[in-house]
Formats: sequence, C-alpha cells, structure tokens
Amino acid sequence: MHNDTDTYLFREGTHSRLHDTLGCHLGDDGAHFAVWAPNAESVSVIGDWNGWSADADPLAVRHDGTGIWSGVVRQAQRGQTYKYRIHSRHRGYVVDKADPFAICAESPPATASRIWSLEHPWGDAQWMAERGARNALDAPMSVYEVHLGSWRRKDGEFLGYRELGHQLATYARQMGFTHVELMPVTEHPFYGSWGYQTTGYFAPTARYGTPQDFMAMVDHLHQQGIGVLLDWVPSHFPTDEHGLGFFDGTHLFEHEDPRQGFHPEWSSSIFNYGRNEVRSFLISSGLFWLDKYHLDGLRVDAVASMLYLDYARKDGEWIPNRHGGRENLEAITFLQTLNTALYREFPDTVSIAEESTAWPRVSRPVDMDGLGFGMKWNMGWMHDSLDYMKESPIHRRYHHHKMTFSLVYAFNENFVLPLSHDEVVHGKGSLLGKMPGDNWQQFANLRALYAWMWAHPGKKLLFMGGEFGQRREWTHDGELEWWVTEQDDHAGLQRFVAQLNRVYRASPSLYQQDFTPAGFEWVAADDVDASVFAFLRKPREGGAPMLVVSNMTPVPRSNYLLGVPLDGQWLERINSDAREFGGSGWGNLGGVEASPVPAHGRPYSVCLSLPPLSTLILEHVPHA
Repeated sequence: MHNDTDTYLFREGTHSRLHDTLGCHLGDDGAHFAVWAPNAESVSVIGDWNGWSADADPLAVRHDGTGIWSGVVRQAQRGQTYKYRIHSRHRGYVVDKADPFAICAESPPATASRIWSLEHPWGDAQWMAERGARNALDAPMSVYEVHLGSWRRKDGEFLGYRELGHQLATYARQMGFTHVELMPVTEHPFYGSWGYQTTGYFAPTARYGTPQDFMAMVDHLHQQGIGVLLDWVPSHFPTDEHGLGFFDGTHLFEHEDPRQGFHPEWSSSIFNYGRNEVRSFLISSGLFWLDKYHLDGLRVDAVASMLYLDYARKDGEWIPNRHGGRENLEAITFLQTLNTALYREFPDTVSIAEESTAWPRVSRPVDMDGLGFGMKWNMGWMHDSLDYMKESPIHRRYHHHKMTFSLVYAFNENFVLPLSHDEVVHGKGSLLGKMPGDNWQQFANLRALYAWMWAHPGKKLLFMGGEFGQRREWTHDGELEWWVTEQDDHAGLQRFVAQLNRVYRASPSLYQQDFTPAGFEWVAADDVDASVFAFLRKPREGGAPMLVVSNMTPVPRSNYLLGVPLDGQWLERINSDAREFGGSGWGNLGGVEASPVPAHGRPYSVCLSLPPLSTLILEHVPHA
C-alpha cells in the first residue's frame, strides 16, 4: 500500500485502484512486486531472470497487518515471466501462483504472469469527450456481441487484436451498430470457457496479442465511433492451481464451505464477497478496464448466481443468511459498492446486469435501495419472444400474450433486449433454425422478430452471426459461416439489420423514451385471431411518433384499420417484407394518408396492407 488511506480502503472493501499498488510495477530501480497472502509463511518471486529459484528474490511481509508481501527486484525486466512461490503456514502447503494483479500473461496453455507496462498513445480524445451522450439512457444503443476467437479467422488461425479492431470497426459501421460487446477477454486457461472461467482479472488474454494490441483495438473502434463494452465475470473463477483458488494455503478469495464457495453448475469457486479485501480486488478489476483500456462499460455476468445463496442448489446444499433467507447479503453490498464506485469515477460509462430473475430494482440507484446498475438484460422478453416465434403461425393465437406480457413490466427496469450467444449454443441451434416453416418463412419470421425487437422499448443486443442468419449453431472452434452471406436470403437479412440500425438511430421515438411509459402506447394488443400487434413509439415533445405493426401469420391482410393520433402521412420506414431484404414485396407503396375516421379511441386512422410474416414501422410526417 502506498499510504494509510490505501490500507484503510483495502481493508474496508472499497478500494477501487488496487492495481496501482499491488502486482508488478516497473520503476527506475527495478520491478516492484506486491501480493496479498496473509496466511503465507514466506513468499518469493520466481522468474526468467533468476532461473525460477525460490531463494533468489524473497519478499518481505509488511508490518501494517494487511498480509501483503512486497519487494524490489533490480534485474527483472519487461517481458519476463514470473510467479509467486508461496509457502503456507498451513499443512506445509507450497504452490506457485500467477500474480492476481498481473497486467499481462503468457499465452495459454502456459500460465505464468509477464512483467509489463501499459503505455499507449491514445487517439480517441474526441470519443472520450462525447461518450457520455452516447452511453446515456436516452441514446440509441444497438450492441453487436462478439467472441473474438471465432468471429473471423485467417487460414484457421486467430486474428490479433489490431486486425480484429480494424475489421470489426469497419463491419460494425457498415451494419450500423453503436457498440460492440466483447465476450470476456480477461485471461482464461481454457479457451472453451469463452472467457467465463477467468484467472487473470487484470490481463487481456494473450491469445490475440499484447495489452498494447488490445488498447489499439479499443482506440481504433473509438476513433470509428463504436463503443466497446466488456463482459466481466465477478461471480466465479476456475480451480486451476496457478489461479486464485486456495491461494495462500487457505480459501482466501473463495468461501471455505463448498455450500457457499463452490458452484455446482460451473464446477468453479465462488468469491467470498463478505471478505473486504476480496471486494476491493473485484471492484478494482472492474474499474481497471474502464481506466486503463478506455472501455465504455461492463456487462456483469451471472448476477442472479451471486444474489441467491440457493442458486442451482438443492435443499441442504446451501447456507441461509443471518435472517434465514436465501439472499446473499454480502453480494448485494459488493454490487452496490461496485456500481457506486463505477458511476462516481466513470459517470460517462455504463454497467449492465445479466440478471435472469425478478429481483427488484436491479437498475435503480443504490440510494433507492437498488443494486445501482445502469441497465439490465431482459431475459423474460427474450424467452417469451423466442417461445412465441417458435410456434407454427397457426398456433400463435394461443400464445398471443407472450408477445404482449413484456409491456406489463417493461418500465420496471432499464432493459436491454438480448438475443445473445446463450441462445445459439448447447443444442439450442441458431436463431434462424428456431423459426418455423420453409426457408422463405424462416427468414420472414426472423426479419419480423428483429423489427419487433428494434421497435420494442429497450436497448438492443444481437450476437454475431444472427445478423445474417447463420444456420449452424455457434461454435468457438473456427469462424462464423461468412460464406452464406453470398446467398440472396442471408444477404437480404444482413441488409435488413443494417437498415434497422440506420432507421433506429435516426428515429428519436425509438430510443429517447425507452425506460418510461410515456414512450409507448398500445394501438392493438388483443387481435388474437389475426396474430396482429400494433403500437406507437413516441419521442420527447416535438418529435415524430412511429406506428409499429406486426402480422405474425403468413396470411396477407388488406385494408387493416388502425387508429392513429395525428393526421398527415405515415411513411413506411421499415417493411420487413420488402424485396430487397428477401421478402415478397407486399406493402403500402411507401406510406399511407391518415383519414379523419376515428378508430381505437383515436381521432384518425390508417388503412394498411399487412404483408405476410412481417413488421412495418411507419413514421408520422405532418402536412406541410
């Protein structure tokens, strides 16, 4: 610790910059090492420069009661690999551990840490100055979720961060996405975990290059106007010997009792959020990526598994809290402390919870007894929408409520609508494969769903491959099936998603009031027999409202009357059945004129042709 304040905050569980004091830092007099191991008998640094000798460079325990061991090694140099040799006070346990605060690691399967520094000539000053508005709750946010190792490859090999950055920025701009979300790049020993089994909470995986390469990737995306979100995993960590588990011969980072400390679903260890120093470690990790790598926000993985003590457990396999309940009180405190620190130090970024239950106030401020996240994934909307779309259109009338139910609770939280990697793995097939009917109908269904999603209140997230209708279930081995984009139907879907993003970003009614009932109004929610849905999206005062109509059957419907609040023209901005997207070309010749015929409780109405398996988005244009 640099001073008494550091020591106090570390032990209080609120330190947010431990990476500045712990780990390895290069100075004029050599490499400064510091590691938290309060139950060690001795700690030494072993590495390339000393032949991995445990006797050459012992560290000294500090006399401040923190349990931190530190020292300076003159001959250690940038790029060299190292670990900590820890002799525990308990049972004669001796182990070689990677540095929990390492900012660089060896490329797997090697597991040592590397001495490094984080200088980079950033060129994203304009983005950083403007990003508060781009990450705001009333801004358009259309997120492209990416797994770097399987998005694109070259001759079967991984692309590096720099090349990925250039290709990803070009593609995201072409497709109109506002942000990319990276599945975890925190260093992980097993590639097949997709990054969700993290050992290096401060190191970007070396599979794709150096920390500077990752910085260059983020920098370039920013310069091209694309925000970068990071999937971050403070819920659990793997049990690999070189990692955090049983760190100093005790369960330091994790709970000792497996009913609290071992995750049966993922066979991994659970952080002990009740230990203040562990909270400081995790908060520092989260904010480190926003600080050193200019990232625009965190998507926090598996929040539900943190909140519930009985998550994925049977009776007798968990320990109730001090009130006898199932809520993890320490995890709640951690999440509130994390989000308070994040919005205090980086108010122009965003934290997003992947939380799959009805836990209240996830995206409400801590001072309102919320968890303090900026947004929350709407898993209920995702499940209901996909369940509905999987049904044959002839049966959809019996499941109509699945498409309307999300509006019952749509404004309880600040929601992101996710069609993520989780929906296209583990035998679930692809998004296109979930759609019923023949090839034409599958594409029509998926276009109709996407337009419904882009018009529905909430920010948008789509996993890579979904934008062009990959048929194969996603696999982390190899790259996406880019070759199918040369086929008309896939290319049409790809053009459609790009058009959806362009219209979305140009239409304040589709994003300004995502999180308030003032931005939404049902026109027809109960046409069960026709499986038609219609609603209005409204901007703040003075903007043009939009009428959204979905016909979820393959039956075209002529002269379909819908009430609207304003006269004038209603222009077709999106028609998912347009020929350019692979549709049949049904529609309204670009728009319709409202008539002074009252309908649905409104003074005017429009008479529409509803194409088969389609969604229309029409924008009001007043008379000149």
